[in-house]
Amino acid sequence: MIDCQKEKFSLSADKTYLNCAYMSPLLKSVEEAGIVGIAKKRNPFNVTADHFFEDTEALRQEYGKLINADPKHVVVTNSVSYGMANVTKNVDLKSHENVIVLGEQFPSNYYPWKRLCDETGATLKVIAAPNEFRDRGKLWNEHILEAIDKNTKVVALGHVHWADGTLFDLKAIRQRTKEVNALLIIDGTQSVGALPFDVAEIQPDALICAGYKWLLGPYAIGMSYYGEYFDQGVPVEENWINRLHSEDFAGLVSYEDNYQPGVLRYESGEHSNFILIPMFLEAIRQLNEWGVNNIQQYCKSLTDFEAFKSLNLEDANYRASHLFGIRLPNADIAAVKAKIESENFSVSIRGSAVRISPHVYNTREELERLVELLNTFS
Repeated sequence: MIDCQKEKFSLSADKTYLNCAYMSPLLKSVEEAGIVGIAKKRNPFNVTADHFFEDTEALRQEYGKLINADPKHVVVTNSVSYGMANVTKNVDLKSHENVIVLGEQFPSNYYPWKRLCDETGATLKVIAAPNEFRDRGKLWNEHILEAIDKNTKVVALGHVHWADGTLFDLKAIRQRTKEVNALLIIDGTQSVGALPFDVAEIQPDALICAGYKWLLGPYAIGMSYYGEYFDQGVPVEENWINRLHSEDFAGLVSYEDNYQPGVLRYESGEHSNFILIPMFLEAIRQLNEWGVNNIQQYCKSLTDFEAFKSLNLEDANYRASHLFGIRLPNADIAAVKAKIESENFSVSIRGSAVRISPHVYNTREELERLVELLNTFS
């Protein structure tokens, strides 16, 4: 397991940041890579045609290692909504079919499916969290599996729920989707980079991630994995760099009907960004150096004390260690938020949960102090 890595970040010494699910801080090395990128744009005569392709290819390779996927199926996209738009554009949904999503899941993995169902007359099945708190995660997973039927075309969800970290059994859900020939589309924004995700094991049809949270990257860039189902699809935009032979700048005046092979057609325009790409590449390299399993184990070690275990939490088998929600049913949630902030902690309130999301820059002492504070409201 790794040790605390706080020295690699520029976090304030007088504040405790437990809010990576909101936005990650930048590694010092990532910040430096961005400054170098800015300087490169200052003098564009140093930018060659190769620079439009070299770093993005390196980024695909590094990200492929992170999720155990063929880099040829990995592309750079600028947001979850963009990555999902490529998915929904290529799903032939019929009126008698249904799409399954989760209650209160992040809007970027809800609105695209709502629009597609509205346009086709298909049914959007929203599987809400159980009202019971006991065995909540177990029951929620069971309800998802029960909802998948012969008319299910797509199951779209996260690996963990963004609001409270509820963990979903993707292997069991993938097996059930295969039985009915349905697609499995994952929003990995709140898990990939901190919770192990193996594409070869889970076999999703698409895995879409924003980069500014657990991937430790800058804002406005992310990564998308598209499986073989999407190899011959149509992208949401037609840009020059995604066409065959786009490396030949002199030949761009000769229009090309064919796309770059496979899923490279889905990359967003101007994805060669000479500032964001080097930053993101440095972030993914650091994650691979640490190892995602080590990150998850480190986060787990932060909460290995009795006072934490006595809180109103999801069962340990159905929650992640890097993101979890603590519920205070008898407390004024606004008062809780104000008190937490007054003590210089940064967490998020999502629904009825105090969402806590530590990373390798946090210490157990910080978690102990927060739990002591929360216990005053229970």
